[in-house]
Amino acid sequence: MSVRLLVACSPGEIRIAVAGDGGPDAPALTDYALWRPGAPDGVGDLHRGRVEAVVPALGGAFVALAPDRQVSGAVSGFLPMRDGDLPAEGDAVLVRVVRAAQGGKGPRLVRVSPSPGVPSPAGAPALLERGPDPLTRLAASWPDAQIIADDPSLGPDLVPALRPRIRVESQAIPADLESLIDALSEPDVALPGGMRASIHPTPALVAIDLDGAATTASRQSKQTAQFAANRAAIGPLLHQLRLRNLSGAILIDLAGLASRKRAALRPEIEAALARDPLQPRLLGFTALGLAEILRPRLHPPLHELLGTPHAAGLAALREAARVAGSPPHRLPRLVASPLVTAALERDPLAAEALARRVGQPISIQTDPSFPPLAWKLEHG
Repeated sequence: MSVRLLVACSPGEIRIAVAGDGGPDAPALTDYALWRPGAPDGVGDLHRGRVEAVVPALGGAFVALAPDRQVSGAVSGFLPMRDGDLPAEGDAVLVRVVRAAQGGKGPRLVRVSPSPGVPSPAGAPALLERGPDPLTRLAASWPDAQIIADDPSLGPDLVPALRPRIRVESQAIPADLESLIDALSEPDVALPGGMRASIHPTPALVAIDLDGAATTASRQSKQTAQFAANRAAIGPLLHQLRLRNLSGAILIDLAGLASRKRAALRPEIEAALARDPLQPRLLGFTALGLAEILRPRLHPPLHELLGTPHAAGLAALREAARVAGSPPHRLPRLVASPLVTAALERDPLAAEALARRVGQPISIQTDPSFPPLAWKLEHG
């Protein structure tokens, strides 16, 4: 299977598309990740923390971590432990982040034992070591893949170890893949067999509804046609879980099938889930016939990354770079809501990247009258 890692860079944000050869087991867009160097998700980070509160009822403790400029106020994570191993409040501990903050909850931690090469836990909370960035993780998963990037500064500035694998081209991600990536922000997905899916994340779970209205034109019996259409849609639908990084509890309402027929699709569902590196599990079917899937939480889901003031600010910087790159080559002023400007202040790397690209810093002005995610570019 031929695979390429396509890396499109804009100020403060790097989009990474893993492009397959388009075969049945290697769709055109095999994997996707957003990398924001000024706001990493923290997975793999090693911290010296301090125990804030021991909560035996939850089987663990809350641990204060080093301040995060992307989060207002103190940052703490949850350290699950057995009752006999619970630390005392005020203890200094070495911990590593194994699950990013997401869904309104802080990061999940594991305790690290001091050893040669591992610092002592003594001292104030501090970030001791960064975990791998998304490009490094994906490059390790595809060690033979060529990395194509549209920014020559990517290698030496951010991932020097990958420099020999990086080839620079003016456009890293072709238009057909761009359209697939853009579609990941939409709730509706067109699937084979005339099916459509509506994907709706909620605080408790991800609800997915399959609609097979287009299958009613088939000359087969309704149940036969619906079964075939559901079977054809399962692989591409479950691949969307990986591309959107949807996790936790996931319920899928298959289209137009009696409950007894739905269980017959278990082999297709399990085969599709087996292709996911996170190895999600089909737990079974509920009394209502909903397929119940559990996908491990690790990195934040795509919809959480896209729907924030930080994302709006990065979109503004991306547009400013585009405008400055066209005649008359002038960098506009950015006017934005307080939330957007505050997010950019907490990510100075983004504005610095824009300044390096266009040769001058951007002026950012706050307008309290703007809606939370609003911004505009002004000349003059």
